[in-house]
Amino acid sequence: MPERKKLLLRLDPAVYDAIAKWAADDLRSVNAQIEYALRLALKESGRVSRKDTSSD
Repeated sequence: MPERKKLLLRLDPAVYDAIAKWAADDLRSVNAQIEYALRLALKESGRVSRKDTSSD
């Protein structure tokens, strides 16, 4: 598995709270939920193939 990229992300507190609640509902960490949401958005926009985002 390739090394994962690290980045600093600044979020509005309300956005963070909404993601944290969504993550808790899905039994994921906030970090995993953000990656899930980004992968979902990439798939829906046709920016990546389904096989490239198959780890969700």
